[in-house]
Amino acid sequence: MAEWLAANAWLGWLVLAVALGVTELLTLDFTLLMLASGALAGGLTAVVFPGAFWLQILVAVVVAVAMLGLLRPTLLRRIRELPGYRSSLDKMIGSTGVAVTEISPAAGGEVKVAGESWTARSVEGTIAAGTEVEVYQIDGAVAVVYPRNLALP
Repeated sequence: MAEWLAANAWLGWLVLAVALGVTELLTLDFTLLMLASGALAGGLTAVVFPGAFWLQILVAVVVAVAMLGLLRPTLLRRIRELPGYRSSLDKMIGSTGVAVTEISPAAGGEVKVAGESWTARSVEGTIAAGTEVEVYQIDGAVAVVYPRNLALP
């Protein structure tokens, strides 16, 4: 059995590469895809050097680390530069929520937007708790909001 595993280690690497590639479809972060490329490189090494399991692991790790360090940042940057790309924070602008506490420009307060609690401050004036608000901008970790029933100041 051990001889068969050593001779067919490429199959294990291929199964690992496919599993990582399919799982990448759930995350869409390119991390698992880079690891899958390392597993594929390990599988190719297993075809050429079937008995050198240490070499297969070394090649898989080196390729995966190189892909994570060199290719992944480039891919992410290119995707973020595509026309129409909006980050999750950009998508929050214009979202509606409810003031959980009183919100003022100076002291701030708390707002619930899309089921998440955010520290908030108002664009101008004080907003009473329970008022429906709209997100004007995101300033760091603070949502800048204004009452939805009023015109934007």
